[in-house]
Amino acid sequence: MLQATPPAQAAEAAAAAARPFGAVVAANLPFLLQGLWVTVQVAVLSLLLALALGLVFGVLRVAPLRPVRALGTAYVEFFRNTPLLVQMYFWFFGLPWLIGVTLPGFQAGFLALGIYTGAFVAEVVRAGILAVSAGHLQAARSLGMTYLQTMRYVVLPQAVATTVPPLGNVMIALTKNTSVASAIAVPDIMYNGNILNSRTFATYEIFIAVGVGYLALTVPLSVVVSRLERRFTRYRG
Repeated sequence: MLQATPPAQAAEAAAAAARPFGAVVAANLPFLLQGLWVTVQVAVLSLLLALALGLVFGVLRVAPLRPVRALGTAYVEFFRNTPLLVQMYFWFFGLPWLIGVTLPGFQAGFLALGIYTGAFVAEVVRAGILAVSAGHLQAARSLGMTYLQTMRYVVLPQAVATTVPPLGNVMIALTKNTSVASAIAVPDIMYNGNILNSRTFATYEIFIAVGVGYLALTVPLSVVVSRLERRFTRYRG
């Protein structure tokens, strides 16, 4: 049996239909831009964390010692194969229950996103390391370099050229995945858009504006990645 629309909601919907398209976004643009700035902050902090974790665990994935490789594999397989939303819920809702520590939504959001994305970065780093010629590794070891020295001075500088395109894709995906943080009340552009939609019922124009906001972040990023890829192409092989 269909339920009748409450009079207040019907009135709001009628008012939304009477407004010119774009009026709600124009009137609330500072509110949406404030959310976009929070999105940028979450993305940058998550990216820094993901790059640090990905570099460490990517190197561990190709380490000569089996227990060390197993540690890297466990990290990658666990965080890559569990939903990001579940991980955010753990950091926000589960951590207080588990150890009695409560994190604000912003901190929980970028930690969850950074750790989650770090697993994908680790795989990119591992693939870049494996793409380096085995002869270079043997030459470094014959010169008496340790495993860490070989990685630092020989392998990783060459792996950068190979990893730039996939890392760029990971960065773009990370930027879009910041929208999941709205589920734990992080006031990003998606969260603010949902609030604005619940108040005005101007669904189409609000989420078109939210989508444009994400495009404003991801399109320049893809252009930068393309230029870096062309620049590093000469170092491959």
